[in-house]
Amino acid sequence: MIEYINNNLAGFWIFLGFGLLIAEVLVFGFGTIVLLFAGIGAIITGLLIMAGLLPPGWIASIASFGIATGISGVLLWKPFKKLQSRTAADQKPQSDFVGLKFRLDKPVSTSAPGSYRYSGVDWKVMIDPGSDLESIETGTEVEVISLDVGVLRVKPVNE
Repeated sequence: MIEYINNNLAGFWIFLGFGLLIAEVLVFGFGTIVLLFAGIGAIITGLLIMAGLLPPGWIASIASFGIATGISGVLLWKPFKKLQSRTAADQKPQSDFVGLKFRLDKPVSTSAPGSYRYSGVDWKVMIDPGSDLESIETGTEVEVISLDVGVLRVKPVNE
């Protein structure tokens, strides 16, 4: 086995590189990017040996692996840090409930939320914060503007 690896050193490094990349993605889910850099370094080393730019030997290939890993780490560190620190926009998830219209059975105010039974679930009904209203009377047709868990935020349809 060792003799086969020694005779096919370029293939060994490329195989090791892809193995490290697969481990980074499947096992760690890009949680640690060290294996990513090591995988890139191993693939570069294999390609350099295959192209004849690096002599096929363990000392040269291990040195090349370390240098290529370090260089890829230095070059890719900032872009990957930016990707990790980027936060998703603070958006409410879209829902089929947005746009739902119904009539209030009870009055709703900013201090006393109401309720509405829809699809077998009792939902708390609150006035949408974007509305300047303090209360909405019984019988008023309202539209769902946004929702949170168990809460429908509404405003009158004619507003």
